[in-house]
Amino acid sequence: MIGLFQRDYLVRMINQMTEAMGQIVGLRRQMKQEEALQIIDDLLDKRFRLSGRLIRSLSEEELIKVMTTNGLVERENVAAIAYLLKQEALLRQDLGKEAESYELHVRALKLFLGLALLKEEPELLSLQEQIEEQLELLSAYELPAPAKRLIMSWHEAEGHYDQMENVLYELYEDRACTKGELAAAYERLLRLDDEALLAGRLSRDEVEASLAALTVKEA
Repeated sequence: MIGLFQRDYLVRMINQMTEAMGQIVGLRRQMKQEEALQIIDDLLDKRFRLSGRLIRSLSEEELIKVMTTNGLVERENVAAIAYLLKQEALLRQDLGKEAESYELHVRALKLFLGLALLKEEPELLSLQEQIEEQLELLSAYELPAPAKRLIMSWHEAEGHYDQMENVLYELYEDRACTKGELAAAYERLLRLDDEALLAGRLSRDEVEASLAALTVKEA
């Protein structure tokens, strides 16, 4: 009975959030940004057992922790919050509030990535689609190191090894990653078989050469 009750609750929640998301997107298309922002504020205040103010004040890691009960992440709630922050970012960008929009886009991206790395796929939306869309929306910006680390870890988990390497080098060039961390990442890649590496668009020779180059530089 408890399982059925929880399932019914989940279905209602997903239906309600899907309807609200459609309403927000529709208002944006009608250029009614302020009305859409009010709906987002109301949802953040009333829908997630936390106030909107608290949701906005917590870091992404803290929010996921708070949204975890008995070791289970409330993934639908976290995904819904991330989506609402993403929509708020788009609305604020429409209103010319670039800095606010950027911060919200980064927050949404980090929440989506956090769920993906925990393998907490929601029914409400596709994490891969949302992450890829966020990366595209933020492609013109320099991202903070914590976001880049999450992106790197996600690429590694998804087997995008060439993209993992690109982000890793960005972190290294930003001095947000040590040479030891760089070497450790290459060593992890070398523990994979050739087929997995090639599927991730890297060859064993390339990885070995990059690791050897690091060793030469250290000497």
